Amino acid sequence: MRAVDAVMECLKAEGVEVVFGLPGGANIPTYDALYDAGIRHVLVRHEAGGGHAAEGYAKATGRVGVSLGTSGPGATNLITPIVDAMMDSVPVVFITGQVRTELLGTDGFQEADVMGMTMPGVKHSIMITHPTEIPRALHEAFYLARTGRPGPVVVDIPTDLSRVDIPYEPVTDVRLPGYQPNTEGNTKQIRQAAKALAAARRPVIYAGGGVVNANASEELRALVRADRFPCTCTLMGLGAFPAPDPQWLGMLGMHGTRAANYAMDEADLICCVGARFDDRITGKLSEFAPRAKFIHIDIDPAEISKNIPAHIPIVGDCKSVLAKLVEEYRALDADSGRLDEWNGRIEEWKTRYPLRYDDSEGTEIKPQRLIQAVYEATGGDAIITSDVGQHQMWTAQYYDFPEPRRWINSGGLGTMGFGLPAAMGAAIGCPDKTVVCISGDGSIQMNAQELATCAQEGIPVKVVISNNGYLGMVRQWQELFWDRRYSQVDLGQFPDFVKLAEAYGCHGVRLTDKTTLVDDLKAAFAVPGPVVVDARVTAEENVYPMIAPGAAARDMVG
Repeated sequence: MRAVDAVMECLKAEGVEVVFGLPGGANIPTYDALYDAGIRHVLVRHEAGGGHAAEGYAKATGRVGVSLGTSGPGATNLITPIVDAMMDSVPVVFITGQVRTELLGTDGFQEADVMGMTMPGVKHSIMITHPTEIPRALHEAFYLARTGRPGPVVVDIPTDLSRVDIPYEPVTDVRLPGYQPNTEGNTKQIRQAAKALAAARRPVIYAGGGVVNANASEELRALVRADRFPCTCTLMGLGAFPAPDPQWLGMLGMHGTRAANYAMDEADLICCVGARFDDRITGKLSEFAPRAKFIHIDIDPAEISKNIPAHIPIVGDCKSVLAKLVEEYRALDADSGRLDEWNGRIEEWKTRYPLRYDDSEGTEIKPQRLIQAVYEATGGDAIITSDVGQHQMWTAQYYDFPEPRRWINSGGLGTMGFGLPAAMGAAIGCPDKTVVCISGDGSIQMNAQELATCAQEGIPVKVVISNNGYLGMVRQWQELFWDRRYSQVDLGQFPDFVKLAEAYGCHGVRLTDKTTLVDDLKAAFAVPGPVVVDARVTAEENVYPMIAPGAAARDMVG
């Protein structure tokens, strides 16, 4: 069969039901094979939209997403979602077309060095040099994307090689001698971690997106409830432990709760599970958790002791390691009374420093209230995607995520324009769930063209735009750290999002009254098909609390 028909057979063998992409000259053969392959294809309006949609699909379902792009600008448009997937450990296979092999290195039309450009920001990349390599390369790509620390894999296929007839044989066994992730964790280290937890008087469980990736939420909850351990999650880990919960501290980090950040600052033991001590968590590194010893559990050995030295390092899959850690801890029969004083102090912080904002006196919608209203309108039973900025932080603060894979956002790379296409992918992957994209008037315009995809494909995404007329987070920083010198952050009131929605074949509605907000949102969400809600919110509202750049957690402001 043709090599491209073998590509389709490989995708089907991997259980792929949907791919996101855009055709071009170099990948026309692939699209010809798609014509009758029986795999759903979602035609996006920009390759970045296809890449982010594949990410959203992967994050919502836990399966490998697939994105297609042509050569040259088609491939370069995928670089942002590729790096985004790398930063957030998202399993996506990107299949790009390439110019004919005879043109490689000649600066041929739409030639780009995809391997060279993506190599620093990809888990692995494969350049096809012979058509018979294609089946094994694709199966290796899926294996690499989903195992160990998940991530993006790029397969670049020259167009002439994709058309060659090859003897296709299914690949049923993938063995990569140089790639063997350690999943089980060292038993001695796990036992040491259990003893350290049993001896600690001010412990904190600190969980990240690795818990979600490993489907280890139940195991995390079992550890937290094995004693009265306080638990906090990163932005990427929200939902791994249910919120609200008596043992839940809230999110930690730059815009986390005071209870979470103060607890980290005063802890004597921090058990980090599937997180990487990112700068948005630690603040000033030399001032971070000065009294604590550290247990660090991660599937990626490169992350352990990278930023914070681990006293007890455990390399392994969160699900496997946590299950063993719970068993070891319970066998110790630790004295729970040692945590009385610590939990009392935490409750004092929670009571004294709750998340709060000053509501408007009239009918004006505060952005924090908008997030609360979305929660009330959905009953908390929705998949929420977001773009990047103030609305993202307010969603993390004020939307209580009860389960994992309900919160899909761009964490490490902070990609504006992520939210809408990611919502498309999530909605296709989880058709029985309400999917709401919470965006800003700046972010939504980065990939607003995907509203056309939603309309054409009948993807019922509900987009809620927190419209403050600014690039809000940049404006906040200019206010706080640059003497209110507002340089190029005023977006005005353009475009008219209701008209834009209608132009794209979607339903549009504008909301301005907080007194009817929940009912208005319920009505908008009940409309079949894609909906855009333009919610006009307070223009110059800031996200608090906040750890200023380079400051310590104990010095939070707001």
